[in-house]
Amino acid sequence: MPRITAERRAANRSQIVAAARRCFSRDGFHQTSMPDIAAEAGVSVGAPYRYFASKEEIILEIAGDAFRVMFAPVERLVDVAGDMTVADLIAAAIDPVSGDLAVDGAGQAIPVDELLRCAVQAWGELLRHPGLRQQAEAGFEHVRGRIADALRNGQRTGSVPAELDPDRGARVVMALLHGFVLQYTAFGLDDIAGFTHDVRVVLNDAGLLRGHR
Repeated sequence: MPRITAERRAANRSQIVAAARRCFSRDGFHQTSMPDIAAEAGVSVGAPYRYFASKEEIILEIAGDAFRVMFAPVERLVDVAGDMTVADLIAAAIDPVSGDLAVDGAGQAIPVDELLRCAVQAWGELLRHPGLRQQAEAGFEHVRGRIADALRNGQRTGSVPAELDPDRGARVVMALLHGFVLQYTAFGLDDIAGFTHDVRVVLNDAGLLRGHR
């Protein structure tokens, strides 16, 4: 049998991940089995095990994709902007999930709705899955640290109030983002532009904006 090429292996792996994401989004993590994933992908029952040791490993990858889609734009903004506000950070995270498609870690276009449904389920898994919790906590602390750095930069330029504690402020930003995802996914929030506008209005009333943008 000819050896499978790296390109074909990557394509097969992406096919299985996409099938798992559809199953998880539709039926939930616990109601989905590895045979279900294989059937959705149109491959043999044993094929997923050539790429993943377990269903939990697939969950980890999909959850990682979901959080990466939201927070990678925030990190890019931190790298290039020097006078951002709290609302700028929130808008940067909301923007990539405001359309129908996003891009996963492998560069494949994926439905935003599927990805966010998996993200919401992944939060529940944190309470029972040490591996997922460890990965999520590490990712959370990394992004929170970057946001705190951005808030410190904003304080130096005057776009963020000096009295705001950057570390606690970063947690507020993260809480707003997580709340947005939950409302968007579970409760039908569809006016994303309006949400972003109102974030700016509310934060301005709270004194967290300095009139920028």
